[in-house]
Amino acid sequence: MGGGAEPPSLEEGRDTVGKVETLQRKSTQDITLDEVERRVSAASRALTQLAHADGHWCFELEADATIPSEYILYHHFRASVPPRELEEKIAVYLRRTQSALHNGWALVHEGPLDMSASVKAYFALKMIGDPIDAPHMRRAREAILQRGGAAHANVFTRTLLALYGEVPWSAVPVMPVEVMLLPRWFPFHLDKVSYWARTVMVPLFILQMKKPRAKNPRGVGVRELFTQDPERIRRWPSGAQESSPWRPVFAVIDDILRVVEPLFPAGPRAKAVDKAVAFVSERLNGEDGLGAIFPAIANSVLMYEALGYPEDHPLVVTARSAVEKLVTVKEHEAYVQPCLSPVWDTALAAHALMEAGGQENERQARAALEWLKPLQVLDIKGDWAARKPDVRPGGWAFQYANPHYPDLDDTAVVAMAMDRAQTRLGPGEGGSDYTQSIARAREWIEGLQSRDGGFAAFDADNTYHYLNYIPFSDHGALLDPPTADVTARCISMLAQLGETRETSPVLARAVDYLLADQEEDGSWYGRWGMNYIYGTWSALCALNAAGQDPASAPMRKAVEWLVSIQNPDGGWGEDAASYKLEYRGYERAASTASQTAWALIALMAAGEADHPAVARGVNYLARTQGQDGLWGEEFYTGTGFPRVFYLRYHGYAKFFPLWALARYRNLQRGNSRRVAVGM
Repeated sequence: MGGGAEPPSLEEGRDTVGKVETLQRKSTQDITLDEVERRVSAASRALTQLAHADGHWCFELEADATIPSEYILYHHFRASVPPRELEEKIAVYLRRTQSALHNGWALVHEGPLDMSASVKAYFALKMIGDPIDAPHMRRAREAILQRGGAAHANVFTRTLLALYGEVPWSAVPVMPVEVMLLPRWFPFHLDKVSYWARTVMVPLFILQMKKPRAKNPRGVGVRELFTQDPERIRRWPSGAQESSPWRPVFAVIDDILRVVEPLFPAGPRAKAVDKAVAFVSERLNGEDGLGAIFPAIANSVLMYEALGYPEDHPLVVTARSAVEKLVTVKEHEAYVQPCLSPVWDTALAAHALMEAGGQENERQARAALEWLKPLQVLDIKGDWAARKPDVRPGGWAFQYANPHYPDLDDTAVVAMAMDRAQTRLGPGEGGSDYTQSIARAREWIEGLQSRDGGFAAFDADNTYHYLNYIPFSDHGALLDPPTADVTARCISMLAQLGETRETSPVLARAVDYLLADQEEDGSWYGRWGMNYIYGTWSALCALNAAGQDPASAPMRKAVEWLVSIQNPDGGWGEDAASYKLEYRGYERAASTASQTAWALIALMAAGEADHPAVARGVNYLARTQGQDGLWGEEFYTGTGFPRVFYLRYHGYAKFFPLWALARYRNLQRGNSRRVAVGM
């Protein structure tokens, strides 16, 4: 989210009449239910108009400059140069997202310079044809050099530069393809890393072995981004989290591998290559691609081609099509999405419309659930089965298709939406009977509980934390451990389906995990959304659903924390800096519609529908709603990998504020202030 003017803290506000006045001013407090009703109607109309004809939504999912830059460099690696018009539109996007504050590229809107994103964006613009003496290119180059140059880019960026011959392969940690043959008991095994790491790494093993050189038909390089000759660098920079004692240990292992790897026998190597190709080909996933995420998809294309597969080979054609499916072209610019989010968007939009209520909204929500129902993965045991082989599949993936990698968060949210719709209308009334879909989702989620009682996104017990210190993992995001936000969503689902701590050992253990994971200030860490506001929203919804007393200490501390961080304008906002390694907790930022909605839904889940902070937050959403019924949101409020990769969900500001406003209206007009659903 980054470095805009920081709103004053409430502590400062108490000492300054003008700042206190902002929170006390009638214009930021008063809101009538009739006005809220008008806002809900406008927002729900706007949201339904954005649905596809078959009932689903798929909003844009935007990351930083890295993905569109990699798309350009991927094509020039292969000499499959994109059409000039598309290149120019991507160049417009890259120039627009260059920061006026530091002249590089950030990971989030108005964030600090990120070296890897800046190096790739500069390289892509130069590849497209921007002259290096153009003012924006000169400024970017100076900003990169002032911060130590491209040698300080991360491992993935240095791998790309090695493929282009810009740095030696000694700049990249050794990851021999023979990793594919390691037994499960070995300290490193594919089953011990996250799904995204697996799908990105396996084709990279082949690329490291073959070391193909980019065709690079325009002959573009970026040696001017280095402060010294890359060939002379003996120890490349490591990630911030690679601290003693692990760094020296893994550095020695890497040095040994670098010497012995060329001596590995041919027989096992061929067997390892076959196993890597089989892994990728089994998970190729049609035109949705390997893992349905851009880096893995692009690597799969390069892997096949490095192994000599012809351009018209069906696997290559399929993988190439998956890359192009992520390109988003607009009137004046274009960029590339890291993946697509239709299941997540559709399930959340359905919840918002059911909260809004009314015949048309209910009909649209039912259409969404009808679209979601057949996407449940019922017949493929994905990678999660390595840890839980006896569990039947039953989850939903985030994307249109990704059957090897369904996730618990999507599954819980879809199951709750189906249960909510069925409770309102009855089985089969106005749509399908979702009983079996919900039962299979529940069975799968219960089966993937980790030993500590928590739930992760894609796997169970993916907690080999030492692996985040290997040189390849300088981003520190190699694992998928249990988190408070996903655990909370699973609690919400089980509780909404009627379970209690007394009737369900799974729920009881998950609640214990969640309560133990609360931060000292009362918040919860949010792994998949920005950050403590997201985590606290998830946790309070779950605890309310599970029957936690709103007067209990955990809920009171969370309420006090949320109230204390409300911005003077009545909204809430949080900066990506809250993910910094040196834990400081929440970092204040300008208010956003989605984060304000999370805070409001959280407070209402804790029984605070009548709190003045809630009225101010509702007022903020009413004041900032656009004439089209929706909200604008430039800031990033989604998280891919903390400190490394963030997401701007274009749908978040369209359905979460609607959800919060409708929830407020419903509680104020109802006979009870208690939220009776899981989210």
